Amino acid sequence: MESVSPIWSPSNKSVNESQLTAFCHYLQNKYNQTFNHYKELHQWSIDNPESFWSSIADYFNIHFSTQPETVLKPSSSLWKNRWFEGAKLNYAEHLLKQRGSGIALITYAERHPRKAYTYDDLYQQVAQVQAGLLKAGVQPGDRVAAILPNCGEALIAMLATTALGAVWSSCSPDFGIQGVLDRFNQIQPKVLFASNGYLYNGKPMDTVHRIVDIKQQLSTDALLVWVDFFDPEKPFTPPDQVGIEWHDFVDPEASQVTFEPVAFDAPLFILYSSGTTGKPKCIVHSVGGTLLQHVKELGLHTDIKPGDRVFYFTTCGWMMWNWLVSGLAVNATLLLYDGSPVAPNPEVLWRIAETEKLTHFGASAKYYSGLDKLKYHPNNHFKLSSLRCLLSTGSALSAEMFEFLYQNVKTDMCLSSISGGTDIISCFALGNPNLPVYAGELQCKGLGMDVDIVDSEGQSLTQTKGELICRNAFPSMPVGFWDDPNDKKFMAAYFETYPGVWAHGDYGEITQHDGLIIHGRADAVLNPGGVRIGTAEIYRQVETFDEVIEGLAVGQRWKGDERIVLFMVMKPDQELTSELKKKIKSRIRENASPRHVPSKMIQVPDIPRTISGKIVELAVRNAIHGEPITNREALKNPDAIDYFLNIEELNH
Repeated sequence: MESVSPIWSPSNKSVNESQLTAFCHYLQNKYNQTFNHYKELHQWSIDNPESFWSSIADYFNIHFSTQPETVLKPSSSLWKNRWFEGAKLNYAEHLLKQRGSGIALITYAERHPRKAYTYDDLYQQVAQVQAGLLKAGVQPGDRVAAILPNCGEALIAMLATTALGAVWSSCSPDFGIQGVLDRFNQIQPKVLFASNGYLYNGKPMDTVHRIVDIKQQLSTDALLVWVDFFDPEKPFTPPDQVGIEWHDFVDPEASQVTFEPVAFDAPLFILYSSGTTGKPKCIVHSVGGTLLQHVKELGLHTDIKPGDRVFYFTTCGWMMWNWLVSGLAVNATLLLYDGSPVAPNPEVLWRIAETEKLTHFGASAKYYSGLDKLKYHPNNHFKLSSLRCLLSTGSALSAEMFEFLYQNVKTDMCLSSISGGTDIISCFALGNPNLPVYAGELQCKGLGMDVDIVDSEGQSLTQTKGELICRNAFPSMPVGFWDDPNDKKFMAAYFETYPGVWAHGDYGEITQHDGLIIHGRADAVLNPGGVRIGTAEIYRQVETFDEVIEGLAVGQRWKGDERIVLFMVMKPDQELTSELKKKIKSRIRENASPRHVPSKMIQVPDIPRTISGKIVELAVRNAIHGEPITNREALKNPDAIDYFLNIEELNH
């Protein structure tokens, strides 16, 4: 339910000092435009895309080694619009432009000592790794992959890769073998960075055997580079003749980074869809589009200023890592953390926030709700005087959690719930330092993004739930999917639901304050704790058991979050015993990830499917929540859905 009154409003002083206000003054001088309210600025940004995006490039000092011939080359097809055609630039150059003894990066991890890198340190180490990549034959357009914790080496390797004009892609080390192979075998990396382990919740997780198996099953003979992260007190010896160590790969004499200019729409990052319908799709994000969108969001919407200290609790397998590290492009100091956010206790991140004087702190909605359940109140233990902005994403942040965070973290801060995703490596709706915060709402639509909520016919809705779409082209729209001839999969993913506009698959509403409320995903993607989970990755493991005919996984709303429920049809004379449940969970954990493991496993007599034989997760999800079944007439076995209408086991 919407708040009638804002839960927080910015002071006149903070509005006057914000980056967004400075940008408005810049536009006023450049175009003689005056904006009395954010809504006017947003409308101007979508009505004048060439002026707006070229202004973003100018304001944030984007360096083009070759100037663009045009800012926007329109097309009759939204996804074929071309931005800054003819321009050449380098992403890493903008993240490494700062030099000197100022602190660029701070890293923390369980049982690892704090580590700080100056801007000069970071630059030098990137040069040393880049020399190793050049020796390995990496060229512009080649893929470099990583299975790494959220550590300094991950950032350094990414910068060394992208400085060469090569393409970066990463997974976190808790991914299972099949989960990694399903991703990296599609993109065929030339070099693979991987850690020998990591620590989580105080437990050491040795990954050596898993990495060796992955290396042996990769479709290319990638050079494996080991990062020793397992135990800082014990030296690591790689398995015989399987890869080389980081310190043997780098060139300690190298001191100069080469920045290879590439086209604006050249590939920069490859991220992955959730794998709902088969193997994850490889989403290709461009150099220029990612950079422009990130400096806009970090600088204007999040109000990150030079010298600010920015943290987001994330892994290298989530797009928030890519978003966070672009903070170097707006001259922020980054803080990376790897490990459990509540081990050895819930104070771990807040002690860091106080010690390091963080200005921006970000985490998932699930993390914040976890603090509430633990009755942990950070402001009772720490002084967070530097904190100006608290960020939340991954899933919807409830109105009650807004209240909790303002009461128990800090009363004077901008609480920014943000929403977008892997698909656009950025946000459709997010924060705004100049606007009030209403409990349960995202403050505003992103600049340059013509976001709308529509009904099934594509008609605009206000204060009514519908599908989130974007009507205009924007630079961070993916350049496509890897290995997708004629863009067939790409078009099907985003442009078939509402022809001619981007359909994002979120279910939400525009509020009376012109903010947004996101009510969840409109498709079958699972979202426990804000981490997108693909059902196909679960099914792949379930189907390896002879006792099981098939399974169907859905997300059930549960205690302010979402939990995975796995329904299974068993073979005749087979039962879903507690022992079998343990085996299935273990296999899912090992070959997909711990996040894929279902909270509930329930035996059912049948699973509903379409005439063509496709199982229908959305119909089951609606049934267990008591919501309308809109496609019953399209089911081959419509009676099967009735079983899901009242399953007692789902109530506990």
